[in-house]
Amino acid sequence: MIVSGATGGVGSIAIDILAGLGHRVVALTGKAGEADYLKSLGAAEVLARANLDLAKIKPLDKATWAGAVDNLGGDVLAWMASTMQIGAPIAAVGLAASMSLNTTVAPFILRGVSLLGVDSVNCEMPVRQRVWARLAGDMRPRHLSAATRTVPFDALPTVFEDFIEARVKGRIVVDMAA
Repeated sequence: MIVSGATGGVGSIAIDILAGLGHRVVALTGKAGEADYLKSLGAAEVLARANLDLAKIKPLDKATWAGAVDNLGGDVLAWMASTMQIGAPIAAVGLAASMSLNTTVAPFILRGVSLLGVDSVNCEMPVRQRVWARLAGDMRPRHLSAATRTVPFDALPTVFEDFIEARVKGRIVVDMAA
C-alpha cells in the first residue's frame, strides 16, 4: 500500500489504520525530514516525493502497489495509477497538488485498477455509522495522539504560519470550548 500526502491529517491516519490492519505501508511525502514520525505511525518505508520523476510518467510502469490512498491528485495520482498491481484500488481523497489528472486509461483497462473518489460531505448517515463503528473497532487508529494536535480557538491564528510554511503534520483539531 502507498499513501501520498503522508504527513497530513488524512495521510497520517491512513498509515496508522492500514498498518494496524496488517498492511505494509509506504509513506510518500514531500517532507523527507518527517521519516521518523511516519515510521512511528506504522510506515514500513518512507519514499521522498522529490525522488520521483513525475515529468516522465509511463502509461504502465512496474506494478508495485496493492492499493493506495492519494491526498494530492495531479501527477502523483497519475504515477500511482501507472504503478498499481492488477485489480488494485486507489482512494482519491484530496487534491492538494492539483485537480487535473493527465493519464491514460491503460491502468484501468489493462490492470483493472479502480479509482474511487472519497466524498465525506454527501455520505448518507447509515454509511457514516458503519464507518464510525469500524473506526471504533478493527480500524481504530493506534497512534491518534501522535497524529493530532489540539489548539484552543483563540490560538488558531498562531497555527496559520505553520500551514503556510508546510510545518504542519497530522491533524490540527480546534477546541471551540477552550
